Amino acid sequence: MVGCGRISSKHIGAIYSSSLKNKINIKAICDKKIAKAKIISKKYKINFYENMIKMAQEEDLDMISILTESGNHSKHFLELTKHVKYFVIEKPLSLKSKDALKIYNTAKKNGNKVFVVKQNRFNPSIKKLKEAINQGRFGKIFLGTARVRWSRDEKYYNLAKWRGKHDLDGGVIGNQASHHVDMLIWLIGEIKSVSALGKRALAKIESFDTVIANLKFKSGALGVLEATTATRPKDLEGSISILGSKGSVQIGGFSMNLVDTWQFSKMIKSDESIFKHSTMPKSVYGFGHLGFYESVLNSLNTKKVLHPQNAIHTVKVIEAINKSAILGGKTIYL
Repeated sequence: MVGCGRISSKHIGAIYSSSLKNKINIKAICDKKIAKAKIISKKYKINFYENMIKMAQEEDLDMISILTESGNHSKHFLELTKHVKYFVIEKPLSLKSKDALKIYNTAKKNGNKVFVVKQNRFNPSIKKLKEAINQGRFGKIFLGTARVRWSRDEKYYNLAKWRGKHDLDGGVIGNQASHHVDMLIWLIGEIKSVSALGKRALAKIESFDTVIANLKFKSGALGVLEATTATRPKDLEGSISILGSKGSVQIGGFSMNLVDTWQFSKMIKSDESIFKHSTMPKSVYGFGHLGFYESVLNSLNTKKVLHPQNAIHTVKVIEAINKSAILGGKTIYL
């Protein structure tokens, strides 16, 4: 595991859960801030390193999870690609489409298999929503919207120098709302064009902490994304809505985890128990990392889990939204 920042605890917690016990073992961890690695090493009794290449050379590893700054995912993957076959890379795959393509082309050349973390796809409520879409219950989907109203204060951004930087963090779109960009694409399809506005509402950072974006999907559907880390005094929601000619669904909560609205022109028996698929995680990270790693284990020889070629479009959209916001709302075609 490379990177011992805030998200690492979610990966470690999932791997050490009862359902994955004796199926995945963490052999070693690495962080350039060695004090972080030492804390985790002591707690879980695993080896720690300051240099990831040394770790890869000295340990007998099957897979490496890259949990570093988003802007460094490509760099770190390229440095490690020949040491192991399997990789987990945290979201987003990268912040630039050219870096995403480097990962894809290198993985294809070297025979690597890369799994990109999109844990919210494994939320029970989201899985039911995807199922309803696949069954055609919405009819013609004409609108998809997502809202990210989270709270990240100055203390959060000061925890690490890379936070809030254009090239390493990507702002609210590249970091926090990347989940919701991916979700809209996964549920509705690829995006044709975007136009966005952004501002630094409260945080004193290089990138935007607040962005609104209009989306046009290749299917003809429209989309709206509202994302901010300037919600005060605490997180409000992380939600998504899908509207079609025959049905409307809204999944709310902090991390797209609660079924708020579920209505169709033709209701079916299973709809009566739909609200039991809501979950109540204690944080915006949700419970999806466990489902993600379970799926990785079950899919090492298949293409069922998100691979680089599937994640490249999400990176292109993130890149386009940020570019449009910087240019004051200019429409960017993908």
